Amino acid sequence: MSVPLMDLRGQWEPLHDRISAAVDEVIRSGVFILGPNVKAFEAETAADIGVAHAVGVANGTDALILALRAYDIGVGDEVICPAYTFYSTPESIGAVGATPVFADIDGLTFQLDPAAVEAAVTERTRAIMAVHLFGHPAPMTELRAIADRHNLILIEDAAQSYGASLNGVRCGAIGDIATFSFFPTKNLGGFGDGGLVTTNDAEITERIRELRFHGSKDKRTFTQIGMNSRLDELQAAILRVLLPELAGWNDMRQAAAARYAELGLDRFVELPGTASGADPIYHLYVARCQDREAVQTALKAAEVGNVVYYDTPHHLQPVFADLGYAVGSLPETERAARECLALPMYPTLPPADQATLVGALEAALAPIA
Repeated sequence: MSVPLMDLRGQWEPLHDRISAAVDEVIRSGVFILGPNVKAFEAETAADIGVAHAVGVANGTDALILALRAYDIGVGDEVICPAYTFYSTPESIGAVGATPVFADIDGLTFQLDPAAVEAAVTERTRAIMAVHLFGHPAPMTELRAIADRHNLILIEDAAQSYGASLNGVRCGAIGDIATFSFFPTKNLGGFGDGGLVTTNDAEITERIRELRFHGSKDKRTFTQIGMNSRLDELQAAILRVLLPELAGWNDMRQAAAARYAELGLDRFVELPGTASGADPIYHLYVARCQDREAVQTALKAAEVGNVVYYDTPHHLQPVFADLGYAVGSLPETERAARECLALPMYPTLPPADQATLVGALEAALAPIA
């Protein structure tokens, strides 16, 4: 594609020498597992997000599993979550033996609908797993109230939202516990897999530190069945170079989102909505299309990248067929799956490429009513 959906190299290339030096330092040190870079990165991210504790783990999916296990959520328990999200959200719930209960989303922001969450609470519900989807905060004020009313754990799946905030509070510092992914395409992405768990609870932090290290503090005494899920020292060293750049990169994403509006993209698609008090960071720029196929055809002809995410929401996936959800049971979720399309978005996105995209739609489509 002449206009790619994303360009990772463009933001990393200026940092090449610093990244290479950080990697070389780790290699020369001979310390590759839970070394000084992991410890420093945990402290730096905790301070940046605004929490007391951060624990580096192997990937974002493990982070979710560890968060659930730290609260002893398992067989017989239910966790409310969206069906319009990446599979790791409900997968992590199933992985600990619990049952995902899917709630519908808000049509403006694609985030959990608090009214649908409230309606889904049962006597078996243990937690709400809110996803800050596409870099937009979930409605955490309302979800916090529901969680407190029913004595539930509030988990933030913040994999797509490092740097986003709600009413001035960072995603990752609002719930009881939060998880992040450093998969390379994330706003803060490493050069491989990586993850993080954040919380203000010291006891939960220590449990996660043990769980990520085979259920042990010292590799001699084992207090629980754990996992081998540690953030790699090399990845931590790279992420420490990238972290100070993230705020600027997120500002550039927000500027690119504003340019789409200035160029009149809303004549052809419905632009992403923003809730009151939310400061999104556009991990993905996802628009609604009345005729998605026609939009994709126009963009393909102009060699403009685009991707459909989550076109089969999880309540309709084969793996969850036994939960009994039918087509039409989550109408806003299913509408998003039919209509949404991710358009090019990355920090160094050239304005000329955005103009090319809008021009392609102008040439091929009539403005929407």
